[in-house]
Amino acid sequence: MTAPRSPDGGVLVHVFARTDVGRTREHNEDAFLVADLASGNAALDDRLERHVASDRGSLFMVADGMGGAAAGEIASAMAVETVLEELQSRWVSTDRRDPESFAAALKVATDVANARIHKMAAEQPEYRGMGTTATIAGLLGDTLYVAQVGDSRAYLVRDGKARQITKDQSLMQRLIDAGEITEEEAEHSERRNIILQALGPEPSIRTEITHQQVRRGDTLVLCSDGLSGLVRPDEIARIVSEEKDLKMACKRLIDRANQNGGPDNITVVVARFDGEALSAASAEDSVGHQVYSMPGEATPTLPMEPFRRHTGTPPTGGDLNAGEMRATRTPAPTHGPRRVFVLLLLIAVVGAAVWFLLEHLSITR
Repeated sequence: MTAPRSPDGGVLVHVFARTDVGRTREHNEDAFLVADLASGNAALDDRLERHVASDRGSLFMVADGMGGAAAGEIASAMAVETVLEELQSRWVSTDRRDPESFAAALKVATDVANARIHKMAAEQPEYRGMGTTATIAGLLGDTLYVAQVGDSRAYLVRDGKARQITKDQSLMQRLIDAGEITEEEAEHSERRNIILQALGPEPSIRTEITHQQVRRGDTLVLCSDGLSGLVRPDEIARIVSEEKDLKMACKRLIDRANQNGGPDNITVVVARFDGEALSAASAEDSVGHQVYSMPGEATPTLPMEPFRRHTGTPPTGGDLNAGEMRATRTPAPTHGPRRVFVLLLLIAVVGAAVWFLLEHLSITR
């Protein structure tokens, strides 16, 4: 089928998505969503795989469930269903077309999904503790607005390079930001599956909204950590750039994660943007994690208390086929600013104690 044309200069969206149980899990707790918000079509058929984005936007989402048994699967399914339902009622059915209202609708939809999952877990003991990550990207005009909860990721691939446009809400990312560890050390940490928040475990969340302007030929990649934990960004970029067929791109990405061990469920959404409405990329463009400031709202602050997810991709160093990497890439001891401060304080206390004893002894003599 020929790709739809955009006589009015709209944005052409080519998209595909796949999910895979991986090589060690018994069932798949991931879920994804791709939808044309104007038509309400959320089935990956020819109409959706190649469509012109309307003034209501297009939606892309990945949810990585957790909680064991069937709980994680239920949480991720509830998340995608609720987000689509809420956007239909809070955005599509209204007369608003402005970016602020669209971003606000994304945030509210995410908050409602959290409330519903938490309520079910509280009312049904067998689902207690269930939750899911959520990375939700909405395209409106030439801009992506992304709602982020947890550690699933969004990359923008441009000119053969993948740049992460979300920030993991994880303990490792917080330690990286604080200068306590390096990104390489975080990749192999045994605490890599500790995240700061998810949809469901707590009655309320702090949803971060970011934004990214897209250019002609850009490709968006959303994925669960079953992919990002096993396939490096440069390899993701290479596969996506080589494959014009997005079905094959999704298959190759999942196959690569399984070749590297496939210890977790793997989900990927790949969307490529084209059309007259988009400008060509330039060296002055900013690509990366860019917080979208909601009018009248302070920048969200993540909770201080992390929690360990019951599922998740183990550290990369423990699952890559090349076993020798575990010996050559063992994390070195870190000495961040807080450790140095504690050490100096300890030295000062010991020194003061020794001085006091010497002075006391000299007086008693």
